[in-house]
Amino acid sequence: MASGNNKYDRRVAFVSTRIRGTDGVTLEIAKWASVIERAGIECFFITGASDRPANRTALIPEAHFNHPEILDISQRAFGTEKRDSRLTDDIIRLARKIRTQLNEAINQFNVDAIIAENALTIPMNIPLGLALVEAIQEQQIGCVAHHHDFYWERDRFLVNAVDDFLHYAFPPALAQIQHVVINSPQSEEFSRRTGLSCRIVPNVMDFANPPVLADGYSKQFRSAIGLEEDDILFLQPTRVVARKGIEHAIEVVRRLNLPNAKLVISHESGDEGNEYLERIREYAELLDVDVRYVADWIRPERGTGPDGRLLFTLQDVFSQADFVTYPSEYEGFGNAFLEAIYYKKPVICNRYTIYRMDIEPCGFNTIVFDGFLRNATIDHIRRVLDDGSYRQEMVDTNYEIARKYFSYEVLEAELRLMVERPHNVYRLIGRSRR
Repeated sequence: MASGNNKYDRRVAFVSTRIRGTDGVTLEIAKWASVIERAGIECFFITGASDRPANRTALIPEAHFNHPEILDISQRAFGTEKRDSRLTDDIIRLARKIRTQLNEAINQFNVDAIIAENALTIPMNIPLGLALVEAIQEQQIGCVAHHHDFYWERDRFLVNAVDDFLHYAFPPALAQIQHVVINSPQSEEFSRRTGLSCRIVPNVMDFANPPVLADGYSKQFRSAIGLEEDDILFLQPTRVVARKGIEHAIEVVRRLNLPNAKLVISHESGDEGNEYLERIREYAELLDVDVRYVADWIRPERGTGPDGRLLFTLQDVFSQADFVTYPSEYEGFGNAFLEAIYYKKPVICNRYTIYRMDIEPCGFNTIVFDGFLRNATIDHIRRVLDDGSYRQEMVDTNYEIARKYFSYEVLEAELRLMVERPHNVYRLIGRSRR
């Protein structure tokens, strides 16, 4: 191997628009990379933005969905069915530019296979998807396409002027691609729409290694964001986007009628605009609920910001939460739900479709509601807050259930199946590229 490191006998490269921060796709990349490297496969990263080691990262600025030219293409491609030749030319020109850089990175890292993380799924960056298909075909390299959110699951992509490109690359039909989805309804719809097979690999957490207990540093989080020691911290560990149903979390805090209850939202509004953020601010003001937006305090690693503020990890934030709100109306799976279980926090959850089909049957003991809150739901929350023994039994039970169904060991077994089946060895090892 070029690195001379005997620890690894194969190499893979993750390809995504962004591998940085605490969004769901980035977190899943970290989990997959951890499990893959345990199996003796070295991981590299090809992306538009990265917080991974520089010597294992290839940055392609145009791969980021927030690159000015990519944003311009997305604005012209969606919300209309009319396409002019300039849009077509711009997409193809950028796809060729990205493809050249992809091929250079694949060759530079000498990888055996690539893992496309949502880049062949949701068309946040159409040229990247086209470039990936061409690079995979030209390099004759194996690929795992890990799908999180398909375009047909999002209203904003349904009216578009690029249907031909979507059918070509989101997702593509290439023999050397192993498609992986994260829930059972996705699997059914994927095969119905494409005629292709796929595997289901749910989101996971490292339940074999419990999180470390809160330390002196993490205990500073409350004071850093202006909370008192006896405040009840309800954590909404998601981005501020409409499908997260954050109105329900605000209503929970309002209906509990506890003067020291605060709602803390961990992530920013993200890539879907700020209209919903303004809606949430107005709704919280209307109901007189204290909401803290703390994305500026959260980073992948502890540290100090340029303004002198302390920076905390998501683990720090979860350690200080008393309760987790997860009232999503739609989710691809439920990363934040698993995080709440991993950090042993009680959680209130809307019974969104994937929760009902893939999570609830496992037997979790959570506070749930069906689309709207009732008095019984609020009473159940009060019991959890007031009864320490009941709360501890609840979170301990949930942890053991998640260890059985959603652990790294489950992911490791699934990945092993992919590479041990003969026809997938041919795809993943990359047709003797070396």
